[in-house]
Amino acid sequence: MKNYLLGSLFALLVLFSCDVLAPGEPEENELLDGPVEGLSMAESRRFIEGDVAFNDQIFTVETGLGPVFTGTSCVSCHAGDGKGHPYVKFKRFGQILPGVNEYLDQGGPQLQNRAIPGYEPETLPAGAPYTDLIAPIVTGLGLLDAVSDQDIIDMSDPDDLDGDGISGRVHWNTRPDYVTDRPGTISLNGKYITRFGKKARMYDLLHQTADAYNQDIGITSYFEPYDTYSGDKLSPEIDRQTISDVVFYLKTLKEPIPRDQDDPDVMAGKALFQSTQCVGCHKPTLETGYSSIEAISFKEFYPYTDLLLHDMGPALDDGYTEGYATSSEWRTAPLWGIGLSKDSQGGDYYLLHDGRARSIEEAILYHGGEAENSKNLYQGLSQPEKDQLIKFIESL
Repeated sequence: MKNYLLGSLFALLVLFSCDVLAPGEPEENELLDGPVEGLSMAESRRFIEGDVAFNDQIFTVETGLGPVFTGTSCVSCHAGDGKGHPYVKFKRFGQILPGVNEYLDQGGPQLQNRAIPGYEPETLPAGAPYTDLIAPIVTGLGLLDAVSDQDIIDMSDPDDLDGDGISGRVHWNTRPDYVTDRPGTISLNGKYITRFGKKARMYDLLHQTADAYNQDIGITSYFEPYDTYSGDKLSPEIDRQTISDVVFYLKTLKEPIPRDQDDPDVMAGKALFQSTQCVGCHKPTLETGYSSIEAISFKEFYPYTDLLLHDMGPALDDGYTEGYATSSEWRTAPLWGIGLSKDSQGGDYYLLHDGRARSIEEAILYHGGEAENSKNLYQGLSQPEKDQLIKFIESL
């Protein structure tokens, strides 16, 4: 078995090497898949081990599934490392006031709507505030993780001092004890900058991964040892090395590859993206700070996000919140890879946090609050200009 695994790892390493050396445009299935360039042989091996755990491991009753859960594997929500489908959407519930979830003793903060034989799935408590969510793409997360706290603070403007109508703010939130400081970590009154999740609730990719195993699959770990059904502290059902490998895999998945950047319509759409002030929240360019993974250390990249919370107005106010965000605040979603969303969503778009928008234009028209001015500028464009702007967004 050990020799078979080593042989498989070697074959995959050869394939990855071929991908890097292959000339011309990447194949469609390579646009969201594969590691960042520059990994060492040992890091490439670890990437593959994390890939196997993320994409191939399906949990059963015998391997710790449940007893209540929402999915049986990581890939059940993140098909092809892409955006999730509403068919596998999940509910978060219980919190309307910042920092306070009143339903933790009734299954909160996530509804586990499936159960193994002999158990009943959870049902939403009467009157509990909730929101529906779909899974995001998971590519390029290591780059977002390596952006320095100071850079995120520098992008924020909570009091709109520049008068542009955009007042993005840092999510200062609590974090679990098992995470470790990033280089240059900044804290404020015992809270830290959190950046992952629809409302930027999660501190880092270890926090995100351990929480997902626990809340999504019902798997206890050294990091999240409490059973989602009973609340009891249990022995780990997944080892620390596997969690670590999955975190490394997520950190080293390459960012989505943009397409058609020399197309005249895409170039015109890029200029319109600037003139309609979409860049006020969807920052085109960020830089990483120091990372222990040299391949993602001090790199410029193009995610189209500022990792900040913004008030998106009443149309996107679900009456539910997480951490210290308000119910109408959402973290700016990275736009990279949005044009590839249909590949993992059955051929159609399901956009925004819950998949309600069936096109990029519909997603734009749901924007309000701090994005109201940009939406109005978009609506003032001619139809050919709108088509160019959307074509640009689809190219990212």
